[in-house]
Amino acid sequence: MFKDSYKVIGVMSGTSLDGIDLAYLFFDYTNQWNFQISHTATIPYSEKWKQKLQAAIHFNKKELDELNVAYTQYLADVIQNFIVSNQIDAIDAICSHGHTILHQPQNGFTLQIGNLPMLSQLLNQNIVCDFRVQDVELGGQGAPLVPIGDELLFKEYDYCLNLGGFSNVSFNENGTRLAFDISPVNTVLNFYANTLGLEYDDAGKIAKSGKIHEALFQELNAVEFYFKSYPKSLGMEFVNQSILPIIQSKTIETDSVLYTFVEHIAFQIAKALPNKTGKLLVTGGGAYNSYLLERIQFYLPKTEIIVPDTKVIEFKEALIFGFLGVLRLRNEVNVLSSVTGAKENHSSGKIFFKTV
Repeated sequence: MFKDSYKVIGVMSGTSLDGIDLAYLFFDYTNQWNFQISHTATIPYSEKWKQKLQAAIHFNKKELDELNVAYTQYLADVIQNFIVSNQIDAIDAICSHGHTILHQPQNGFTLQIGNLPMLSQLLNQNIVCDFRVQDVELGGQGAPLVPIGDELLFKEYDYCLNLGGFSNVSFNENGTRLAFDISPVNTVLNFYANTLGLEYDDAGKIAKSGKIHEALFQELNAVEFYFKSYPKSLGMEFVNQSILPIIQSKTIETDSVLYTFVEHIAFQIAKALPNKTGKLLVTGGGAYNSYLLERIQFYLPKTEIIVPDTKVIEFKEALIFGFLGVLRLRNEVNVLSSVTGAKENHSSGKIFFKTV
């Protein structure tokens, strides 16, 4: 599939369980890669699906296999509805991340459900998916995968920061792209907003009304992960085993938990950037948390924080997984060993071609 332009659908489901992001994307290559984001949609998960996906980390193999089949069928329905409702008729491939259930690269294992060959059969489309497994098999973290897109599509920024379920950053240092996960973000903020009956803390208003809990702030910042050198990545296991127990060991009002955790996020982001100047592109759901951005700016007073248009904020990961799929169709490098720690750069992802 070597040509100058591609029309693909990028599909992404993040750990914060906001829903399934879909974007109809145009890519063309004329001395450099260019993109256009056309139709987009986020399909929220039903309460039933949220509960299933949250509980799946504790499932046995049989239960995981059954969930994988059910989720693949559900994903096919969501994608088909997106195609029909937007009257999309030209598709080179559907490039889907799936949904991460288990991420244990230290044990040589990562699982994203929804990446079964049946997805191609149900949709009768070319599918590029399951981007992380090969990297783990090559000794990598299987994450982050977005940096190749940052490198080729957003090169005008010094830093690309995503604030989703977790924060992650990518940047060039001495001609090499580096990237890593920094800390939990919406996985924790939304968890505590949910205890108040809210989906999320709108613009960080509840956090802003709280107070710092100094002992919690210090204990969170002392977690071992923050002192490890990159490459490094995070999953829900880290939140459940290393973060929530610390917070739950304290008796603190929810607004002050949110205040303190926002402070923790901002502190860790500032600590992660090698130079505290330049242009910082911020995307992901956390880009709407104006209080969080205010605290990041406090710790990075000489850095220009840039929040792009809504489509890039909300669909940058779907965009880049669409782009990873295009690179995979061309058998070009789409995963950088400098960011994942794999033994070599490689072209990752499984391709399931539709039957003619």
